[in-house]
Amino acid sequence: MSLPPLTAAVLFAPPKWPVELRVLGFVLAFALMTVVMGAPVTARRVSVRLANGLLRAGLPAPVDTTGRHWVDRSRTSVWLVLHMVLGGAVTAVSFVAALGAVAFPSVWLGGEERMAVFGLSLRIGEGWRGAWALLPAVGCLALAVAGTLGGAAVLRALAPVFLGHRLGERLAAAEERMNLLAQQNRLAQELHDSIGHTLTASTIQAAVAVELMGTDPAGARRALNSIEETSRAAMDDLDHVLGMLREERPSTAPRPTLADLDPLVEGVRGTGAELAVEIRGDLARVPATVSREAYRIVQEGLTNAMRHGGRGGIRLRTTVRDGWLEVELTNPVGTGAPVRQRPGGRGVEGIKDRVRLLRGETRAGVVDTAGGDAREALWRLLVRIPLRSGS
Repeated sequence: MSLPPLTAAVLFAPPKWPVELRVLGFVLAFALMTVVMGAPVTARRVSVRLANGLLRAGLPAPVDTTGRHWVDRSRTSVWLVLHMVLGGAVTAVSFVAALGAVAFPSVWLGGEERMAVFGLSLRIGEGWRGAWALLPAVGCLALAVAGTLGGAAVLRALAPVFLGHRLGERLAAAEERMNLLAQQNRLAQELHDSIGHTLTASTIQAAVAVELMGTDPAGARRALNSIEETSRAAMDDLDHVLGMLREERPSTAPRPTLADLDPLVEGVRGTGAELAVEIRGDLARVPATVSREAYRIVQEGLTNAMRHGGRGGIRLRTTVRDGWLEVELTNPVGTGAPVRQRPGGRGVEGIKDRVRLLRGETRAGVVDTAGGDAREALWRLLVRIPLRSGS
């Protein structure tokens, strides 16, 4: 790493210059080249990977904090200077120590009685009297090892200071983690909606197939084929969501929107349920995000209607007007008692969570349509979502 700045420093300190200018040129060129090496964003990422791989520093990956790159770049440049200086010192000490570890035994085994070490003349001695030369050789090896381990320890302690996260990066990392958890929670909610709808529809279709097995084999066969198709679609959704939760490359298949209501409606009707659908307004005016979430809301509402209210009298109405999307779903419940979810169910609460994120309104409950006659009670789900966030 020190070769590029050293080369530049030598070029900017020609021998014909006075000593003062040569020193100044060397230092300035070395510093400037080091700053240039630390300026790219990738330099810090590479430095972090090297520190983790070679020093076991355990540094977190850098986080992009827009507007503060200059701080990180300067810290990276300082780290590179320290790394080069300390690395050069360790290299020099290790080289001299290794040379001494070879020189002492070589002089003794070569029969020489004296050797010069840093201007000093040492008497080795002949035969076994010179065996003491092995001791400084071992000491030189120990010095080389100690210098290497010591340099690594110092760099390991300095790495978090210059390559670790600052306060802004820690906040950005925490926010990124929160966004990831929110995304995973949303994916889990989508998986719940999709699989819950499929299981409910498949259960009803299986019951229909059993009833028709003896009297209408063709109808039973259609019900079983519908189970196969809905189960295959659920498996596709499961693979897609689990792949994203495992941080694999997600599928490029588009998520369903209100434009895909027809297959959903036909799937519900295929279970033998009576479903009336009314669409008012232009669904193409609905933003993609709202349309995707509204599809999941309809899917969950239909699942709850089939699960808790039976298969008759289900009505779905979607309206686009005055900057709002309105989804109304009703089904008879046969009793004035409120619909209860299964233990651990997330039906209505999941819908409310989705609508709340879109700044919308949710109303859910039993309404009386026949002057107190409980047999005519309806479960009504009404969702209103603004087409724009400022509505």
